[in-house]
Amino acid sequence: MQKISGSTHCNNNRLVDNSSGFPNTRLRRLRQSSLIREMTAISIPSPKKFIYPVFVCEGTDIKKEITSMPGQYIYSIDKLLVDIGKLMDQGIASIMLFGTIDKNRKSIEAEYAFAEHSIVHTAIRKLKNNYQDLNVFTDVCLCGYTNHGHCGMLKDNGQIDNDLSLEVLKKIAISHIEAGADGVAPSAMMDGQVKAIRTALDTKGFSDTIIISYSTKFASSMYGPFRDAANSSPKNGDRKSYQLDYRDWKLPIRESLEDENEGADILMVKPSLMYLDIICRLREATLLPIAAYNVSGEYSMFIATARNGWGDLKQMVRESIIAQTRSGVDIFISYWANQYDKLLKD
Repeated sequence: MQKISGSTHCNNNRLVDNSSGFPNTRLRRLRQSSLIREMTAISIPSPKKFIYPVFVCEGTDIKKEITSMPGQYIYSIDKLLVDIGKLMDQGIASIMLFGTIDKNRKSIEAEYAFAEHSIVHTAIRKLKNNYQDLNVFTDVCLCGYTNHGHCGMLKDNGQIDNDLSLEVLKKIAISHIEAGADGVAPSAMMDGQVKAIRTALDTKGFSDTIIISYSTKFASSMYGPFRDAANSSPKNGDRKSYQLDYRDWKLPIRESLEDENEGADILMVKPSLMYLDIICRLREATLLPIAAYNVSGEYSMFIATARNGWGDLKQMVRESIIAQTRSGVDIFISYWANQYDKLLKD
């Protein structure tokens, strides 16, 4: 009797009797034709399972390709509205909105992050006015709005002031929902951020607002192209005191479960492909939906591989999406979403 793990989400142990063996057991029967393989395989997730991360900037008539992320763009609102229509034609119904701002908008207090007239707030209103069936989620963080580039407020000694950061994160979240966003995604990795935002939203009457928590976010080397696009790298030091150490699997699970207790509706693991084991362990520990952020470095690696003739882009993307599905992912935050028809549609 052989004990194996037999679940799509790797959380069932089953006893399998292999005593008969070959020739009575012929496992190739179940892969002998494409029809049989399709019948027994996991399907590519539908476009409704995807959230597309988009970058918006001030100005007009801007659609600037991100050099380190071919096929991805920084948009002014007018150009974004056009391409969101094309996105929805593919069946993608959700986006995650990130603002990219000039350095003169950044400050030590990050006031522009919750300013009613900011580019993100303006984009939310325009998007919801034009596309009522579009889910607009917003990233809630400070790194793109502070002049030091960290995800929280700093003390005089340069250390992160966790509790003061919560006050600013609350302001950002409330302002986004007041502008019309459908949900917020706190990504600063501050202790207590979900509880603080959930309480603030409930107090303001936004008890139905969804919180997608960046609950297990690693201090990863895979964020370079995103930081290039958003101009959000820290000016000094790093983010290892608040983002997770990739060498530890226990604390990442605790972080997500704590956010579940604090009121998160959806948990997130970021990055995705190098952390399938974490997703798998989290799937065993929670009944909440799990989102995976297929981050910029993972995206650009595949693009570079394909452009060098070292692999077929469509097959690599499909294999990676199925791998995430096997591990337990329910929702895909992915730059591949704007190419769903080309790469993922059967």
